[in-house]
Amino acid sequence: MEVIPLLLLVFVCCALLFGYPVAFTLSGVSILFAIICIPFGIFDISIFKSIPLRIFGIMNNVTLLAVPLFIFMGTVLEKSGIASKMLKNMALAFRNIRGGLSISIIVVGALLAASTGIVGATVVTMGLMSLPILIQQGYKKDFSSGLIASTGTLGQIIPPSIALVLLGDVMSNAYQRAQNDMGVFSQKTVTVGDLFVGAIVPGILICLGYLIYTVYKNSKNIDIEFFPNAKSASSSEILKTLALPLVLIILVLGSIISGIATPTEASAIGAMGALLIAIIDGKFTLSFLKEASEKTAIVSTMIFTILIGASIFSLIFRGVGGDELIDLIFGSLPGGPYTALIFVLLLVFLLGFILDFIEICYVIVPLVAPPLLMMGFDPVWLAILLAINLQTSFLTPPFGFSLFYLRGVAHKSIQTSEIYKGVIPFIFIQLLILALVLIFPFIVL
Repeated sequence: MEVIPLLLLVFVCCALLFGYPVAFTLSGVSILFAIICIPFGIFDISIFKSIPLRIFGIMNNVTLLAVPLFIFMGTVLEKSGIASKMLKNMALAFRNIRGGLSISIIVVGALLAASTGIVGATVVTMGLMSLPILIQQGYKKDFSSGLIASTGTLGQIIPPSIALVLLGDVMSNAYQRAQNDMGVFSQKTVTVGDLFVGAIVPGILICLGYLIYTVYKNSKNIDIEFFPNAKSASSSEILKTLALPLVLIILVLGSIISGIATPTEASAIGAMGALLIAIIDGKFTLSFLKEASEKTAIVSTMIFTILIGASIFSLIFRGVGGDELIDLIFGSLPGGPYTALIFVLLLVFLLGFILDFIEICYVIVPLVAPPLLMMGFDPVWLAILLAINLQTSFLTPPFGFSLFYLRGVAHKSIQTSEIYKGVIPFIFIQLLILALVLIFPFIVL
């Protein structure tokens, strides 16, 4: 019977490899598979009654309401041109340091991650503005490509992150299910706010890792030129550029960490704050609002459609004996809980080569998280380990989304192989921080 859920996984993967849309593949293939299994007594048809309830539960989930609001906040900030202003002034601030432009890209990327949380917007913006200048100043093509693609992924781990919002919802359900299975009646909860707090130090460590590698790489490259004929930016200009985004970051994260607002309420604060920044900068018009709203609707619809498809797949996978298969796999692993944890982290890393973080978050994590939580692992620590791991899925060839975004805006003279080569050191930096968090849980806790 353990072969049946494996067959479902194989059919879904084959359909994905043929290029069918992820959301409809997850739900469509699963439902067809269940219908085939019904005559053989493998699948109980009454389980289908749970599908409408699951869809209603997703659309009625207050936590997930933060997703469109954070997307709207990021879209408004992207369209207001604040990224280009920050990059220009920060680059001038570091103009007298060898490799100053690359350092400024990491600093601005971290700030954009904390204020937008959207990987695609950061990579595209940086790619259009910075990549040609980096190459013109003597930076290697592979390093320049890797730097921009990797810096864009900081939005995955630095709060407020869409990935952490989704992972927080998944981990909350998994933790509740694990406690139910263990017969715990006085149940504890885990929230998106807990994950935001837990991700701060790992996010800073990844930024520091990027900076250390970048400074080292710059010291070896004697071809890097300084800004020609550029005046250094004054402190007042830098503060003026950074003030509004920093205030927005403090309002959003500060309200969550202090307990004044939930992540959903803080996302509303962020959305309103982004609109105020656009108004102050003189960018706000009705057409501006329409474009931002349309983009938010499109991205939100894509995410929620995948969530619904993944939820249907998860329901049917469990209905055909998926839980027994997972228990069998974990039970047959030698070495105890940490072997199981490392196995899951390795599995998620490898799946990142072919799947997006949303599919991994809503298809794989709900299956593997409850058994790990029943082994005694802290849910926040486990979630941050998975979040750092999922961050690498944006960089791992061949389907790393950050690589696709950069390929779309990079000049034809930059080969795809150079982009792939450039991200490898940054992937190792992320894996190094992952190992540190694994060995020293207090970094998160």
